[in-house]
Amino acid sequence: MQGLAPSSKLSLTIVVVVLLLGMAGAAHGLTRVVASSPDEPCMNMTLYYHNILYNGNNTANAAAAAATKPTALATTYWKNSTFFGTLIVFNDPMTVGKALPLAGEEPAARAQGFYFYDKQTRDFSIVGGTGDFFMARGVATIRTDAIEGLYYFRLQMDIKLYECYV
Repeated sequence: MQGLAPSSKLSLTIVVVVLLLGMAGAAHGLTRVVASSPDEPCMNMTLYYHNILYNGNNTANAAAAAATKPTALATTYWKNSTFFGTLIVFNDPMTVGKALPLAGEEPAARAQGFYFYDKQTRDFSIVGGTGDFFMARGVATIRTDAIEGLYYFRLQMDIKLYECYV
C-alpha cells in the first residue's frame, strides 16, 4: 500500500459529529451557557481525530466503515483513491496530542456520526454529546494532519462551542 504525501489533502464533510468524553458528567444541575457573540465561544479547544477505516481485515482496530458503494457517476478515483459521494460511518477516538491512545488508555473524547467525500467543506457541525459535552453546539474546523495509506488519517480539529453546559 503506497502512502500519500503529507501535502495531499483529504477532503470530507461531516454532517453530524457527536463528541463523547471519557469522563461522564451528570446533566442534572448543570447550567446552560450560550456564547454572547460568534467571536467568543463558551469553550475553545484543539483535539486530534483519528480515523481508521475498515479495510476488510482490520476488525480489531477499525472505527469507521464505508456504508455505500460507489455509484456509476462516481467511479473514477481521486488522487487519494476515494470516490466522490462515498458515505462513511464512524466512531473514532479523539486525543489531546497527536498519538493514538495506547491499549487500555481512554481517548479524551470520541466523535460519532458520518461523513461523505466531496472535496469541499472543512467545517464539522457539533450537535451534542455526553459528559462534559452534554448538549453542546458548535463548529469544528479541520485540517489534515497526517495520512498513512488509504486507511488511516488524522485531523487537527479546532473546536469552538457556542452552547455549553457547565
